[in-house]
Amino acid sequence: MSVPQRYLLRWLDHVPTHCPLCLAASRGGRPCSGCLVDMRAAAGHRCPVCALALRPGAQCPDCAVLAPAFDRVVAALDYVPPVDQLILQFKNAGKFHHARFMAELLAQAVRHASPQVERITIVLPVPSSRQALRRRGFNPAGEIARQLAARLGLAYRPGLLLRSGEGASQKQLGRAARTGPQAGRYQCVGPVEGAAVAVVDDVLTTGATLHAVAVALKKAGAARVVGLVAARTPYRQD
Repeated sequence: MSVPQRYLLRWLDHVPTHCPLCLAASRGGRPCSGCLVDMRAAAGHRCPVCALALRPGAQCPDCAVLAPAFDRVVAALDYVPPVDQLILQFKNAGKFHHARFMAELLAQAVRHASPQVERITIVLPVPSSRQALRRRGFNPAGEIARQLAARLGLAYRPGLLLRSGEGASQKQLGRAARTGPQAGRYQCVGPVEGAAVAVVDDVLTTGATLHAVAVALKKAGAARVVGLVAARTPYRQD
């Protein structure tokens, strides 16, 4: 990140604004301190691979089904109220400036993660479908990834990964039904040989999409694939 970009980010982070959840005074478009406490009040114990919130000693139900190709997930938050409201504002109500504070929270989570995560060299987003791009006008994962790469000083390479098929929307599918349709949907078209790649998404539900992306990246030679997500969906029995 260049010096002007760094100063611009710092300036934007301190502009007086209102909290997008309760309208209290805040800065940089982020939630106020009280809402941030509510957002972070999630379970502390997580699956060491996919970051699913678990009871201590419990087996991860998602990894048991998926056997994921990715190495690890870092999640900034859990997809529970009020985080879900912010994500929906971001994706469906044109509040794409929310990407700034989501990237900020995710950057903090990455910095507190293990040294394995810190060795990331390439950041790229999960590509949106053409239908979603037409509907929203932007790729939510791409907005977060671009901001995150700038904050971490890492290379942002969105063109390395292509979506090679559309398929049906997964919104109405349960967790078990989501694990199948992603195979072969993504293609790596650039050099990743030996790289540690961070794949950014707004929400991770079962890990099926990240698994399919990781398969494509490792087939192309990536050494490690880490998922970086703004929010992780809790487990609910279908």
